[in-house]
Amino acid sequence: MAADHIVEIEGKQLKLTNLDKVLYPAAGFTKGQIIDYYARVAPVLVPQLKNKPLTLKRYPNGVDSVPFFEKNATKHRPEWVKTVPVWSEGNQRDVNYILCNDLATLVWVANLAAIELHPSLSLAQDILCPRSLVFDLDPGPPANIVQCCQVGLWLREIFKHFNLQSFPKTSGSKGLQIYVPLNTKTSYDETKPLAHALARLLENEHRDLVVSDMKKAIRTNKVFVDWSQNDEHKTTISVYALRARERPTVSTPVTWDEVENTLKKKDAKLLVFESKQTLERVEKMGDLFAPLLNLKQKLPKLPMIAQGKAEAVANGLQMAAQAQTSGRPGAAKKTPAAAKRPSANKARKRI
Repeated sequence: MAADHIVEIEGKQLKLTNLDKVLYPAAGFTKGQIIDYYARVAPVLVPQLKNKPLTLKRYPNGVDSVPFFEKNATKHRPEWVKTVPVWSEGNQRDVNYILCNDLATLVWVANLAAIELHPSLSLAQDILCPRSLVFDLDPGPPANIVQCCQVGLWLREIFKHFNLQSFPKTSGSKGLQIYVPLNTKTSYDETKPLAHALARLLENEHRDLVVSDMKKAIRTNKVFVDWSQNDEHKTTISVYALRARERPTVSTPVTWDEVENTLKKKDAKLLVFESKQTLERVEKMGDLFAPLLNLKQKLPKLPMIAQGKAEAVANGLQMAAQAQTSGRPGAAKKTPAAAKRPSANKARKRI
């Protein structure tokens, strides 16, 4: 690609600059290649970004340099780039976020060297209503994504008890992220305490591997279940977004079979995908995160959940297990899943 290039996308003209500039020095990956990746992945990425306030993490001098976050859309933007004002309590003013609703806007954003894309969990028109419940599983060395796979599978089993489907993706960095699509009326006042309670429950039951507190000192060789991402003021790396690592890795959706296989083989490399691999996966497997757009699910209503107590989830799991066995032959017996939850049973007895 030439150093600069004028392109027309869907009837919109924009100038692409410094296309030969290397932004991933170790990989020799250029700005032009970054733009090319985002243009190619746009059919599955743009729907995930559409109408969500977008925070950019820009690396104008490459991934080895100091980046900066950009929430407020630059004034030097094409007139066709859509923005939305969102009130900021901290700044006591509106912040004009970009809405990356089409291919042209995505290419324009990539041309800003916005390698990482961090959307809100909410749509702009209903900013207090998260569309998903999210868990960011972050391993403390020497733990890696293999241990995250184990924690992710524990989370999946909990969600199954509440008849909730969940979907994993790599963070594109070190960890694994689990999404539970909602697409129903809810609020962060509901999702955040539930996420906190789930993290505490996992910590209570697996203290050798799980922590729910972000203090670095206690995270060595453990997996931090970051529940705090469920907040109107926070963002999480978008699915299909590049990460500013040594190589151009991508936050890539994976199947639960792949998660199980990685845990079985204890091979972290099985869940590392660079841009080319992610594009090949999309062509072969389609959009594994498509259910995040339309699947409607409701969170369980659990007593005491507003306090983020692990006991609230433990009790809810017991009730769910009982509901699943009621009316069936042998209903008085515990289900295998319930039988495997000794800590949850104890928690119920203490109340």
